[in-house]
Amino acid sequence: MTETPSPETRARRTRVALVFGGRSGEHPISAATAAGVMRAIDSDKYDVLPIGITRDGDWVLASGDPAQWELASGRLPEVTTGSGPALASLTEAGPVDVVFPLLHGPYGEDGTIQGLLELAGVRYVGAGVLASAVGMDKHYMKLVFAGHGLPVAPYVVVRPAEWEQDPGAVVERVQQALEFPVFVKPARAGSSLGVTRVDDLTGLADAVEEARAHDPKVLVEQGVEGREIECAVLGGRGGGPARASVPGEIVVDHGAATFYDFEAKYLSDSHARTEAPADLPADVAERVREVAVQAFDSISAEGLSRVDVFVTPEGEVLLNEINTMPGFTPISMYSKMWEATGLTYTELVDELIQLALERTTGLR
Repeated sequence: MTETPSPETRARRTRVALVFGGRSGEHPISAATAAGVMRAIDSDKYDVLPIGITRDGDWVLASGDPAQWELASGRLPEVTTGSGPALASLTEAGPVDVVFPLLHGPYGEDGTIQGLLELAGVRYVGAGVLASAVGMDKHYMKLVFAGHGLPVAPYVVVRPAEWEQDPGAVVERVQQALEFPVFVKPARAGSSLGVTRVDDLTGLADAVEEARAHDPKVLVEQGVEGREIECAVLGGRGGGPARASVPGEIVVDHGAATFYDFEAKYLSDSHARTEAPADLPADVAERVREVAVQAFDSISAEGLSRVDVFVTPEGEVLLNEINTMPGFTPISMYSKMWEATGLTYTELVDELIQLALERTTGLR
């Protein structure tokens, strides 16, 4: 049960546990996100408790020096057992007012740590258990979107048994349902890990195997001709409606990268650039914002999300996906879009923590 903070608790600085690293392939991006939040958070207002999780699932009391966790040329940050004193659990670190779970991908963004925090009765930033799980699984995410009448592009789900028993039948199903090019991706991964653009039938099987290295369930999505547009969403204060930022755009240098892959996102400043606000007609920009909030509400998200869409040459807005714990790296679109909307990075972090403190855990 979540207790109302006492006057003594309110008088001291709010203690925020930043939990990062984790067991997924997005481990270094999570660490880089933590570095961004460490630099941005108001240290006069918040007492920061950095907790790292290794790839093996060990919890450590990590360094609070953001330089240790930033992405650097030729180096991806890594939480190891040598990063700090071992912790058996979050509670061993002492009283915590709110947890900021900066975990991306499986074993964190997918409802697992959210369930743990619900059991412990600890407030936390971001979506709850169900919304996190739905937002992580692109298959069920699209089912929820479609169930709410939201526009999604055609796709085919490849379940583990189907591929293992008869890959030829899967290839035939994809050929009948979709047109090339297609994008093959793990159903439950992010940061473009395991994603391949396939321009003809010859590359499909290898692309499925690449995606299966990250998740046995795979999605094959219809390639969409159009611009890649993103929109940042914040939950409403006091139970009010969710808020959308100005849209932003990812512009990929197709001479250096075929799409917005992992390297283009995080390791190179020459493969892609981001623009916020995106250069869109006013009515299209407003439609993007409307769809972003509708996507947020459709999965019952809370706190924050980044919604990715395609805008076709005809001005149609198609939902691609929702990310319930987007990155806060120095080149993160989420923070850039809110900055372009009038909310600084430090103000954004503060707003997310305040949203978390407003709500209780459980069903109350």
